Amino acid sequence: MRFNRGVNPVELLRSDLSAAGYTVPALAGLWGPDAAEALHRDQRVPARRALDALRAGRSDLPAVAVLADLFVLGRAVTLPELAVAFPALGVQGAADLGFVSIDGGQARAALDLRPYSFEDTAGAGSWWIASDLGELATGGALPEDHVLGVGGASLTLSGLMFQAPVDSVLDLGTGCGIQALHAARHARRVVATDISERALAIAAMNATLNGFENIEFRLGSLFEPVAGERFDRIVSNPPFVITPRVDGVPSYEYRDGGMVGDALVEAVLTGVAEHLEPGGTAQLLGNWEYHDGDDGLPRVRAWLDSVGLDYWIVEREVLSAALYAETWIRDGGTTPATPDFDRLYAAWLDDFAERGVSGVGFGYVVLRMPRAGASVTLTRTEQQHGPLGDIEPRGVGAHLEAGLAASDWLAGTDDAALSAARLTVAGDVTEERHYWPGDENPTAMVLRQGGGFGRAVTLDTALAALIGACDGELSVGAICAALAQLLEVDETALTADLLPAVRELVRGGILSPSSSSRG
Repeated sequence: MRFNRGVNPVELLRSDLSAAGYTVPALAGLWGPDAAEALHRDQRVPARRALDALRAGRSDLPAVAVLADLFVLGRAVTLPELAVAFPALGVQGAADLGFVSIDGGQARAALDLRPYSFEDTAGAGSWWIASDLGELATGGALPEDHVLGVGGASLTLSGLMFQAPVDSVLDLGTGCGIQALHAARHARRVVATDISERALAIAAMNATLNGFENIEFRLGSLFEPVAGERFDRIVSNPPFVITPRVDGVPSYEYRDGGMVGDALVEAVLTGVAEHLEPGGTAQLLGNWEYHDGDDGLPRVRAWLDSVGLDYWIVEREVLSAALYAETWIRDGGTTPATPDFDRLYAAWLDDFAERGVSGVGFGYVVLRMPRAGASVTLTRTEQQHGPLGDIEPRGVGAHLEAGLAASDWLAGTDDAALSAARLTVAGDVTEERHYWPGDENPTAMVLRQGGGFGRAVTLDTALAALIGACDGELSVGAICAALAQLLEVDETALTADLLPAVRELVRGGILSPSSSSRG
């Protein structure tokens, strides 16, 4: 990529994209909801047909349609059409920036450039994100220095990110820079690192393109670029993919950390402790191996139990060794129709077999440095393999933030204090009751959380009645006393039976202490 002196060409690009109205809603308006859904499935034919119909009905395409045809649908456009799309930057300027390649009277995309929209606590936002062309555009396997755009993992991590304002954030392994941009909306300064010079160049361009001036980009592996520094928040989608370390298996910079097995994830999780300020938090993605059928979560606990951090690990899924191999071979652009697929598949399975790996878990990790003088209070692992609840604009990060606060409250609340607490039921909670036909009493009662992790809790009569009475007026102890009298059971025994369940409901965000109980 070349930059001319004088006016920054990226600013000219921004002007052109803004003038064209190159936004997510505008693209949906070009080809309609069905074609938009097809694009989410990587099927471009319906959208192409819509643009062909638009082109047939007029002498020239509007700038937004040219940009969509070029960057989203991957088709060549004429140079006059390109000039319409880039009136300020110009045809040659677009080529100099590396966004298009020109051949004769046509231009093709040389980089991916797409609109991106989102919503967080700062409100709705819309950006343009540049990255390298994917395999659908190139028609083959990806180069090892490929810079990935906004994918599923990117969206997951941005949804995990805590959004309370802080002074400093570290984005470890920034890639195209999407997490650094999100972090920069909630921090005075952001440091974004990557081992790839190409990734940093594209990430810096994305920051300029979207008007960010509080992000610093640094080259280097893992925590090397920030040695001796601490941050209020760390976010990372590290290159955690488990790849065989043998000749002939490509190692992609955006996903492979160059270590054996899940050692890269271990290095990142244990390294965080040296770079968090007291009270600082980290939100990361990662995966961990299951060895010969053993649960993988104890491996993660063993990594973290000695580093002095609060931790909460949520495993979202587990893939068999075979399915994991297929997933990441396809991710690199190699499909079963190509000769290399079987060779790579065998290399992956050989590696797993040699190391006794039966599967790989994937999930979220939240870490926190205890404040000065405080000790570790949260060491939590759980499996949430089902669908999430309805996620609010802030994403699952809001649920995790609330979970940390609930854990802190519970750590300082003994059974006597919990009995004295007044609790309320979260607004997204509903109760289901199931009856056999003709019966007066339910055969099953289930409490369901509408947001967060969409937890489901099976209830007995006493717990259902306690939850129904949690409106912030009566203490837990008072409710238990009333229930014991109603059910004609011993109050002490009933209270001792219900309090552990109440703790779990508070921990899960289903119940929460009223303001008076929080003190």
